[in-house]
Amino acid sequence: MTIAKFRNLFRQISKFSLCLLLFVSLLGCEAFVKKFTRKPKKQEEVEMVLIPQDYRSRFSNKEEEYRYYFMVWESWQDELINALLYQKSHKKQLDCLNQALKNLIQLKNLLLPLKQETLEPYIKQMELLGKDISNDRYSIRTVHHRSKAERIRRMVAKSYSYSKVKDYLK
Repeated sequence: MTIAKFRNLFRQISKFSLCLLLFVSLLGCEAFVKKFTRKPKKQEEVEMVLIPQDYRSRFSNKEEEYRYYFMVWESWQDELINALLYQKSHKKQLDCLNQALKNLIQLKNLLLPLKQETLEPYIKQMELLGKDISNDRYSIRTVHHRSKAERIRRMVAKSYSYSKVKDYLK
């Protein structure tokens, strides 16, 4: 066999194998394609069942509830005083104040209207303190704010401890 015939035969075999390879790749192997195609997700239809549940209060009586909110208020008020004393972040000071205020309002809601009116000035003072702290971005007057917070804590703790208000609970 001459070299020219060998080259010619090699070219024909190459062309045939290239056409075969092109044909197989265009058609593709069905199993191969099936294996690597993404299957559509099946949406499971879950029927939503709404059953109203009656949640019991975590407090067995008003005394327990008042004591709980008073204790939480005291701890947040102390946290506020410490945040002002150690000049913690402005956000921390406002968060402590808002939590203390929220619990003070909760205490107010547990009292009879007569006692609610007497607690209202302290709530107003806390709100004003909150505005003052909000406006004091650079903590220039923290000593003043801390003394206000301490005074409010002293007065509320003295006048609204459970032993003083047990006859005024709703």
